[in-house]
Amino acid sequence: MSRIGKTPVKLPAGVKVDVKGQTVKVEGPKGKLSYDMPHGIVAKVEKDSVSVSVGEAAGVKGPALWGLSRTLVYNMVHGVSQGFTKELDIVGVGYRAAIKGQVLTLSLGYSHQIDYTLPQGIAGKVDANTHLTVTGADKELVGRVAAKIRSFKEPEPYQGKGVRYTNETIIRKQGKAAGAK
Repeated sequence: MSRIGKTPVKLPAGVKVDVKGQTVKVEGPKGKLSYDMPHGIVAKVEKDSVSVSVGEAAGVKGPALWGLSRTLVYNMVHGVSQGFTKELDIVGVGYRAAIKGQVLTLSLGYSHQIDYTLPQGIAGKVDANTHLTVTGADKELVGRVAAKIRSFKEPEPYQGKGVRYTNETIIRKQGKAAGAK
C-alpha cells in the first residue's frame, strides 16, 4: 500500500479541480493544467481535497502508478496556486543575459548570441545581467526550460565558467602545474 498515494491532496482557496473520466483538470490563479491518469487509477474530488486510488482494472502496474499519479496531481495543485521557480547564475567574464518579452538573449562567450524563446506558461526574469529566474505553474516544464538554458554553456570544471543552478556546487579540478618535473 502506497503511503504517498493514500494521502489526500488538500485544495487551497481559489483552486478548482474537475475530474472527467481519466482526465484531471486543475485551475487556479497561476493558470490551468490537465493530466490524463493511467488506466486503472481513479481520482475523486471531495469537499476540499482530491483523493487518488487504485481501481480494479489497474492490473499489475496499478500500485506502482498510484503514488506517482497522486504526486502529479499535488504538483498541479501547488503549481496553479503558488507556482514553481528555478534560479540560474551565469558565471564568466562578459557572460550576460537579457530578456525582452518571451525571448531570452544569452552572451556566453561564443561568436554569436543565443536567442531562446521561452515556451507558453513560462516567465523569465534577469537580475544584474547574471542571475536568471524561471517561473511557471508546470513543475516539469520549469525544470526542462532551466535545464535547456543550462545546456547552452554547462559549467566547466577548471574555472567554473558557464550557466549553473544557484545552489549548485561545481567540483573544481586543478590545472597544470607549471614547471613541475
